[in-house]
Amino acid sequence: MDSYLIQVNGHGDHAPVLDVHLKNTGSTISPGKVKGRKPRWAIRASEMSKKTFNPVRAIVDSMKVEPNPKKAMISLSLGDPTVFGNLPTNDEVTRAVKEVLDSGQYNGYAPSVGYQSCREAVAAYYNCPEAPLKAQDVILTSGCSQAIELALAVLANPGQNILVPRPGFSLYKTLALSMGIEVKLYNLLPEKAWEIDLEHLESLVDEKTACVIVNNPSNPCGSLFSKSHLQEILAVASRQCVPILADEIYGDMVFADCKYEPIATLSTNVPILSCGGLAKRWLVPGWRMGWILIHDRRDIFGNEIRDGLIRLSQRILGPCTIVQGALERILHRTPPEFYHNTLSILKSNADLCYAALSAIPGLQPVRPAGAMYLMVGIEMEHFPEFENDVEFTERLISEQSVFCLPATCFEYPNFFRVVITVPEEMILEACSRIQEFCEMHYQGAEGAQDLECDK
Repeated sequence: MDSYLIQVNGHGDHAPVLDVHLKNTGSTISPGKVKGRKPRWAIRASEMSKKTFNPVRAIVDSMKVEPNPKKAMISLSLGDPTVFGNLPTNDEVTRAVKEVLDSGQYNGYAPSVGYQSCREAVAAYYNCPEAPLKAQDVILTSGCSQAIELALAVLANPGQNILVPRPGFSLYKTLALSMGIEVKLYNLLPEKAWEIDLEHLESLVDEKTACVIVNNPSNPCGSLFSKSHLQEILAVASRQCVPILADEIYGDMVFADCKYEPIATLSTNVPILSCGGLAKRWLVPGWRMGWILIHDRRDIFGNEIRDGLIRLSQRILGPCTIVQGALERILHRTPPEFYHNTLSILKSNADLCYAALSAIPGLQPVRPAGAMYLMVGIEMEHFPEFENDVEFTERLISEQSVFCLPATCFEYPNFFRVVITVPEEMILEACSRIQEFCEMHYQGAEGAQDLECDK
């Protein structure tokens, strides 16, 4: 019979090592040989990695086009408000982080769901009588994107489906497909300021529907749902017994003449996971601080969803502790004029852009009400030399050095998205170039017919 001797070796600064010595009565085991198996290299990418697909990257990376070397590039494509330096965060925000860093008290691991005091700070910030929150209702995450990922992962299993807005933020589909979750797209209506087509939404619900994603205010539309429309959405969710994943990263980033209503404040019976973070309102997307707010006043989620979120959060051991340490001060001491000034700049840019593009034949911009974007419809019949919005935006880059995202990236062809966080002079210059481009290629009804015949 074989016997084993386990010996602990270790000395000095080195950790002990377990040596296992095999004594046997004659049988030998050759190192590296396992009966019935011939070793060979067979490394393959995982199924999850193969299923992961980002439509924005796929389309943008395939746009093999060079800008016009005679014109400086103006990029209106990236939803990062920090790119041009015209929208810095508030001094109070940066001071809070500096003080935490200097204190040396937040350099270690935090609980995976975040420090209790930081969860309390977020709960206090968003708590209201219509949608009460306590610390245990808050899960801190590494940015809003991880909040969305955890919310999807806890609500849906492979083989189930989720309902996603069209046009909508591409990350929803990227995350879902990588998890083996089917995506069903419900329509938004540009003629109704991007309200949801409620009949279409409800028609998509089946026994495998795990949740509906509601993004308000919207990326890419810059739209804002009214209180009455949110109540209609909640009525659908209530009838169908489907929970809501609310992407509210642009919450409160609405223009002065508009009012933002968190969807959880309007319902007592629909369970909601609301995802948000510091990225947009506080203009620090690179700090990667987000959160999930659990609204479940009828205890429909129960302990199962809460426990599931806690377990899922343990996969990466929580968000940045330095930013967590500064969170209470950021939330409660950032002066109101900072938010007001940011929104004033965005509103001014939105108005300038909307007015300029509305005057261009062949374009149909939809007026935004918040966030950092507006969508522009292309009357493709008046630009017959272009097959679609991707070709249109490619030529806009090559001829005018203006980069806007084709809305095919958001599952909505024949539109393009404009980011309005750039300096005012860039907005005006970009709109001027877009006008020049459209005037060059626009064809009236007769000209479009002639060109079609020539083909």
